[in-house]
Amino acid sequence: MAAYEILIADDHPLFRSALHQALTLGLGPEVRLVEAASIAELEARLSEKSDWDLVLLDLNMPGAYGFSGLVLLRGQYPQIPVVMISAQEEDAVIVRSREFGASGFIPKSSPLETIQQAVRQVLDGDIWWPAQTAEAAAISAEAKAASAGLASLTPQQFRVLTMVCEGLLNKQIAFELSVSEATIKAHVTAIFRKLGVRTRTQAALLLQQMESIPGH
Repeated sequence: MAAYEILIADDHPLFRSALHQALTLGLGPEVRLVEAASIAELEARLSEKSDWDLVLLDLNMPGAYGFSGLVLLRGQYPQIPVVMISAQEEDAVIVRSREFGASGFIPKSSPLETIQQAVRQVLDGDIWWPAQTAEAAAISAEAKAASAGLASLTPQQFRVLTMVCEGLLNKQIAFELSVSEATIKAHVTAIFRKLGVRTRTQAALLLQQMESIPGH
């Protein structure tokens, strides 16, 4: 049996393979590493097995809006530690990662030794954050409310919400997900209720609260 089982969620194949190499070197050959290139792939891996030791999550993943992927994971799988990995290294991004429930943040510019140390520390039950030069503003009450609503969605509802925000109609979403239009209508009603919104535009605006940096 593998000593550790880690999910690497990043849409850049080169970075995934570099991370794969760094972790194999740092944790030994008995570590089991599984890769996902999108939120949908990540959800598929998690639905097959929910006792991963760690998820390494890229901030900007296909199928997610900024921090919405992190919020979804913390809501659905609170037992799995999530460490954010991003090329966006501003203090505001790091602070938001912490406030939305990540166990750590690794800048993509980090040397391999730092990545190995950070992962080892989180696997040991600790947290890992880069030294911050300035304290950034905390997240807004709106963003906190948005994250609470998103955390209550099921993975399928989250998928429907992202499609709604991309401007797809119920019948188009039904076709994409191979379900009936009535099922999508029921999902949309449940999503609106959980998020406390009434229109597709309000839902899209709420999801934008999860974008990486306020005001960007």
